[in-house]
Amino acid sequence: MLESCNRPGKCIDPTSAGRALLHSPRMHHSTYLHAVRFYEDANSLCRIVGEFIAAGLEADEPAIVVATPKHTDLIDECLRKRGLDVDNLKRIGDYVTLDAQETLATFMGNSVASAGAFHHHMGSQIQQVLRNREKTTLRVYGEMVDVLWKQGREAEAIRVETLWNELANTHAFKLLCGYSMGNFYKGAAIEEIKHQHSHLVNDTGEQTALLPVA
Repeated sequence: MLESCNRPGKCIDPTSAGRALLHSPRMHHSTYLHAVRFYEDANSLCRIVGEFIAAGLEADEPAIVVATPKHTDLIDECLRKRGLDVDNLKRIGDYVTLDAQETLATFMGNSVASAGAFHHHMGSQIQQVLRNREKTTLRVYGEMVDVLWKQGREAEAIRVETLWNELANTHAFKLLCGYSMGNFYKGAAIEEIKHQHSHLVNDTGEQTALLPVA
């Protein structure tokens, strides 16, 4: 169960049940969390993401959400229902939301993900949100990979996953990725996606350890 808190802008619901994923110990570069959630509908996805992001904010772990505008709105609403002051968290820079398609455009040169541009842009975003809080672990929810998959760009989706894994060598963060299950009915790449992640998240928010990320 989450502990209650009286800090301004971070009021929480003390009745909310904790999950293993949401309350895992802080992880650093070599042991960071890179989890994946395969979802069937937006509501179930945003509930899991809301739990993941809220648990971090309530523990003074800032967060970045890189999602479609529709999903961002749903996640914001989920956070508000938990009692979080979303507007204030955005104002002070502890909760940042980015458009997935626009963020992709910052490092996709000639339809190919540039490692240098990715590390520069996402690394700068992480540093900006942390604001020199070197011992603080950031939480990130991302669905840029899902956007690429929906566009039929499976190889680039996998590449972006590997770039996140590379970024973890220099930045401390916990990452949750969301994929629409419907996107996998056209191919058999679900195992390849799992191979890029450390944990699989089920519909209750619990995590199952996968094979170590290569």
